[in-house]
Amino acid sequence: MNQIERKKILARCNAQRTFLWLPRIDLYVLKEFLIPFSILIFAFLLLFLLGDIFDDLSDFLDSESAFSVGVRYFILKMPGNIQFILPMTVLLSCMYTIANFGRHREITAMRASGISLFRCGWMIYVMAFLVMLVSYWFNESVIPQCSREAEFLREFAKKGAKYEEKLNSKLQYHTPDKMRSWFFGRFDHGGTQRNVKVKFFRTEEVGDGTVRKIPDWMLEAERADYIPGKGWYFDKYTKIELLDGLPSKTIRQKNGDKPYFIGKDIMPEDPQTIEKTIMLPQDLPTSEIFHILRTNDKMAKTLRNVYATLFYYRLAFPWICFFCSFLALPLAAKNERSGIFTAIVNGLAVVVIYQVFTELMMIAGKGGYVPPVIAGTLPTLCFMIYGWFFIIRKAG
Repeated sequence: MNQIERKKILARCNAQRTFLWLPRIDLYVLKEFLIPFSILIFAFLLLFLLGDIFDDLSDFLDSESAFSVGVRYFILKMPGNIQFILPMTVLLSCMYTIANFGRHREITAMRASGISLFRCGWMIYVMAFLVMLVSYWFNESVIPQCSREAEFLREFAKKGAKYEEKLNSKLQYHTPDKMRSWFFGRFDHGGTQRNVKVKFFRTEEVGDGTVRKIPDWMLEAERADYIPGKGWYFDKYTKIELLDGLPSKTIRQKNGDKPYFIGKDIMPEDPQTIEKTIMLPQDLPTSEIFHILRTNDKMAKTLRNVYATLFYYRLAFPWICFFCSFLALPLAAKNERSGIFTAIVNGLAVVVIYQVFTELMMIAGKGGYVPPVIAGTLPTLCFMIYGWFFIIRKAG
């Protein structure tokens, strides 16, 4: 063996790891990943669909609803199911793919050729990132609207037209600063409000230095109109002064007098804001939750904790789809000798722990025991650090 041949052999043995585009390997890994990913998406959707049918089909059968109504309801339930399916599907698909590679010694061959475990799963990371973006889009644009419409169809099937009427009647709204309480006999998000009552509060210092809110006066009107940029006009109203929460003096307006006007500087809430605030926080898109938090500086702390915790959770949760791929590769490679089943069991155990930890932190954040930013993001950060630790320490 001459000197030149010896240098070529040493060069092959000291091959450097590469992050360049490797079409044959990358496309092969992508194909092997998409097969279990597609199968698991379909299987999980079918399982969730069967669960929804088992729980809710009787509501539509008892009310003798049209077949199309039931089909529409179960279709509208799917986006919310996909939100929880995606992270688990990415994790299991990734683990199955890498564990299958390990069973056939394909990982050993790739790493022997100078490709690190991290580089082996490059296309899986790309797919996981795209799935994360899809999850964000579902959370913002699809899930809130579909969830509200699905709930409406189910309740309408159970209670009929009375439910639709109930949605827009006898609504209560408390301003974030707790200085006004509204009651609507008939609410219209874009038109005239009927049979409106507004109770106004004022602050008063108590002997020990604390401040409390007490009822000051109340306004009752047969109709109320909001004029954008100006404020509220109350027609055929009754103004009632309150003393210790009880009526003390009444000033009535005669028919034909001008409506009672309150400017937007005093009452900044409008029908659209009231409608969004009346809705449950989980039915609002993240952008609306952010708008509520940003524009309501005087919101009560207990209510702000609920909105803020959900806001940070919405921002952090989709990243799980991406981080699952970082965790799955080293877990699968670590258990390649013990088989695919062991790798999948370990992955599921991590997901279950994450879900339990997330629920506990959400409860603590909404209750004010933990700052909302920590409650909403800590489970995902812990999951990320755990996955990255395995990449550095186990993947090499």
